[in-house]
Amino acid sequence: MSILGTELYFVTQPNVFILIAWAVKWEWTADWNAAEVPPLLRKCMTLVHDTTQVFTYLPSVVGLIMAGNNSYTIVEYFGGDDGYRCGYCKNEKGNFSHGMWSHTMTVQDYQDLIDRGWRRSGKYVYKPIMNKTCCPQYTIRCHAVKFQPSKSHKKILKKVNKFISNGVLPKEREPEEPMDSVCEAAVPREPIKGMECAVTDIQKEEVESLVLTNVEQNKAEAKSREPEPPRKEPAIVTDSRTTVTAPKPGVGIDSNRPPCRKAKDLRKERRHQKEQMKKSSVGGSSTLTTKPTTPSQTNTTKTLEDFLTETCPDSSSHCLEVRLVRANPPCPQFKASFDASYQVYKLYQMAIHKDPPDKPSESQFRRFLCDSPLEAEYSVDGPEMGYGSFHQQYWLDGQIVAVGVIDILPTCVSSVYLYYHPDFAFLSLGSYSALREIAFTRQLQKQSPKLSHYYLGFYIHSCPKMRYKGQYRPSDLLCPETFVWVTIEQCLPLLENSRYARFNPNCDEGDARVLKDVGRALVLHRRTVMPYTVYSRKQKGSGDETEVKEYASLVGQNCAERILLYRA
Repeated sequence: MSILGTELYFVTQPNVFILIAWAVKWEWTADWNAAEVPPLLRKCMTLVHDTTQVFTYLPSVVGLIMAGNNSYTIVEYFGGDDGYRCGYCKNEKGNFSHGMWSHTMTVQDYQDLIDRGWRRSGKYVYKPIMNKTCCPQYTIRCHAVKFQPSKSHKKILKKVNKFISNGVLPKEREPEEPMDSVCEAAVPREPIKGMECAVTDIQKEEVESLVLTNVEQNKAEAKSREPEPPRKEPAIVTDSRTTVTAPKPGVGIDSNRPPCRKAKDLRKERRHQKEQMKKSSVGGSSTLTTKPTTPSQTNTTKTLEDFLTETCPDSSSHCLEVRLVRANPPCPQFKASFDASYQVYKLYQMAIHKDPPDKPSESQFRRFLCDSPLEAEYSVDGPEMGYGSFHQQYWLDGQIVAVGVIDILPTCVSSVYLYYHPDFAFLSLGSYSALREIAFTRQLQKQSPKLSHYYLGFYIHSCPKMRYKGQYRPSDLLCPETFVWVTIEQCLPLLENSRYARFNPNCDEGDARVLKDVGRALVLHRRTVMPYTVYSRKQKGSGDETEVKEYASLVGQNCAERILLYRA
């Protein structure tokens, strides 16, 4: 029916009719009350048994649909009671995490979730139980705009540039880099084993009413998820616990000898002398100066972009090209390069992670690194390519040698995984791709100012080889209790004393988005969206309040009021 240009839909529930309105001429606001409702519309509401419920929950439901052009998130929550094998310390039952299956998810919801310690592996989204798991995993982010490459980072960039320009191979092969953005054992091997998933392939359709009546539900047994091993791990960080022998006492500095100088400065001085000699021999007399070059003259600070955009001669030995292709929904370029990309992944898993040949199957590759709950979204003030899940492909001389899987979100670029051809491990592609992605984040920040951070996944201080992520400075770690960002310099002393630590120094500060009213959490039941308080009345004796409270407290009040929690 239509009143004053407003289409009305009524959804029957046990003791309440939830009025759903699609405003055309009359704008609905979040602070509705009965006195403000137009008389003719109020007359219509006499059919509603409980107007309090209407005005309490209708704004949330209407706002969900009207915001984001019908974009919404649908999840199934699985809890986290069972322990799984840890990929870091190899404890067979020491890894604990909460998990949920995401059928579809908005980029803003995922941004809010990773800012509360969640992370995705394919469509499986998990959150480590920090005070219980054997190797606590702290979300880490780098301030991309302020980033300056370290000495080791510059060494890697120069190594790649030399190889591209002259085909120069490093004198010594470095060991394989630790790879992990989504650790293989960081999430349950079979998160939804034996469960009936009634909305496995829910397709987002145009919402004609606030009840999502056209959401398709296909009952099918959800396949076991095998959230695979992770992504970028730059150069291996050696354990700092090495024994250092104290030097023997000496006689001190020989005052008769000239002060020591850097070999680099000596080479530059000799080169300068040769140039002066050439000039003097060609024409005229010129004074040969031997004044040493000062550091301020020789050491100009080069930015990350300076290293990455160094011009190569036309006769370069190799050609490196970086291509960004959308993975979900797959663009034509992604489809065309799928087989080549998969073959690199298969070789990587077999060589680096020692997987048997039959384990890295094509279907497993699709589920783990191609499937994503994030749909393509675009914004006027967002990046040109939009938000969502992408593959950043590294093409060397016409063939794929590495692929970085990333998510572009409202305020960050989030690293998901990296795989590379084992024959090119000597290029330290884990570190190189991380530096490339930081530069990419800086590029996007120029288009979208709020997109200024690069998320490296989880920082695991209890695993020495995973501490390398702390080398990308300046960086922050997420406090596991208050979900505020704290500089890594403040966090490291705390982690030296304990595997689990609260980083926020303010003892009185709590979670700003703590759950206050579980009744306002939205659920999807029988293709109908409703607040949990309405669902619980309908399902008397369902006994799931504890589970729903746990879920809502983990995602926070704001997300609980936006995300649709599926109820069978």
